Amino acid sequence: MATSLKSLSDFSHTEVPSAAPFRFGIVTAQWNVKITGALLEGALKALTENGAKEENIISITVPGSYELISGADLLLTNKDVDAVICLGCVIQGDTPHFDYICSGVAHGLANVGIKHTKPVIFGVLTTNTELQAEERAGGKHGNKGEEAAVTAIIMSEIGSQLKQSL
Repeated sequence: MATSLKSLSDFSHTEVPSAAPFRFGIVTAQWNVKITGALLEGALKALTENGAKEENIISITVPGSYELISGADLLLTNKDVDAVICLGCVIQGDTPHFDYICSGVAHGLANVGIKHTKPVIFGVLTTNTELQAEERAGGKHGNKGEEAAVTAIIMSEIGSQLKQSL
């Protein structure tokens, strides 16, 4: 597996614009809180290190990854944000529950983004084991929360550029 040898959170090849002009929403699932808390820390770190002001970051929690969908929709309906970062963790179990949740969350978040014409970033870990999740939440494979935040910054900048060019 290619990811077994490297951190996935390497942005050395990416130009990350300033986050200063943008407002961000973060929706974090409480289920698997050890993992999602680390993802949230990574996202907040990436946003602030790239210039986001703390007062321009709205963070809410929802019970589980499936509720990220309605959490993102509520944020976009009630707050003026340029992008929403959704952070969750679903770990494979013995039943098909994993497949239904992962599929539902992916499709649901995509639909929320389309509905609101705003970036809704999928920062949801879908792993086979808790160890794999830990490795992607600040471990040897980086932090998916950081990646999601950088994606939100870049997508917000793209949105801003497109608005200015019309």
